[in-house]
Amino acid sequence: MTPSTSDDFDPADVAAGWVMRQDRGLSPGEQDEFLLWLAADPSHGEAMARHRRAWENFDRLAGLHASVPAVPDPDLLAPRTRARPQRAWRRLAGLALPLAAVATILLVVANRSMPVAVTSADASLAAAQLTPIEERTLEDGSTIRLNRGATLHVAFTPDERRVRLERGEADFAVAKDSARAFVVESGGVKIRAVGTAFNVRLTEHAIEVIVTEGVVALARGGSGDDGVWPTLAAGERALVPRGAGGAPVVGKLSQEEIDRRLAWQPRLLGFTDESLATILNEFNRHNPVVLRVADPALRELRLTVRFRSDNVSGFLRLLAADFGVRSEPDGSGEIVLRAAR
Repeated sequence: MTPSTSDDFDPADVAAGWVMRQDRGLSPGEQDEFLLWLAADPSHGEAMARHRRAWENFDRLAGLHASVPAVPDPDLLAPRTRARPQRAWRRLAGLALPLAAVATILLVVANRSMPVAVTSADASLAAAQLTPIEERTLEDGSTIRLNRGATLHVAFTPDERRVRLERGEADFAVAKDSARAFVVESGGVKIRAVGTAFNVRLTEHAIEVIVTEGVVALARGGSGDDGVWPTLAAGERALVPRGAGGAPVVGKLSQEEIDRRLAWQPRLLGFTDESLATILNEFNRHNPVVLRVADPALRELRLTVRFRSDNVSGFLRLLAADFGVRSEPDGSGEIVLRAAR
């Protein structure tokens, strides 16, 4: 159950609940609710910082890796006795974020985020590229991640769970149900599974299937004979040409190659005292939009952060709000970061 954000509850108790839930991962709805609660009162950020540090101390005592690497900062919880200083480039070396902003960055920026303000003719393209990955949970507990631009149709019956991928790319984590097979149709190909995980990408010329867990069976749609083609096990990939008569080409992929091909899928990224240039390089690996720093001094801005890889717009808004960093697309489709003058 989501921690209550009512004023009737002690902020410390609510913060403790959020820390535990962030450790297992927040849903998009929970992320929205958390950020609203965090922004409602400065004491909420203070409570989160205290409980996060306590949580990390327990991790270290148990011999575990901390869920969010942190650089010790004895002044982080010190009471603020003066107004926030004017933004200036001297802050780049000794990063002094307000507590609420620290909590927002160290935890997870919301998946559902407002678009970054842009000023050029590339605004609509940039907004589309920055849209977070869509995630769906089906009625049987199976989950689907849709890459940007993908569309599908779901049709469940008492005898079968069927999904039709009409465009783009999607990743499926199928809940086990021995009584009902899970079938994905795309480009004239059927992928049948019971409890497994696999990725399907539909292009103009082929259908690509990569299995990351379990086993799936492939068949030409409408053939009624799933045994015609070999099954795929975890770590294998099939490329099926579109059109009648095209047989799949099956091969084994290394884990490195699987990671590269599935880099579009969102994940939590964590950095400890890393430069902005390093952080943006990781963003660029996971998103179609390219972020580029125009000012050399800005490249050395150092941050300790944890965030979703697909939430580029939320991270850029934080840079704008706390460091005066402007984000604007250029003519090549990249987004350029500049220091506010």
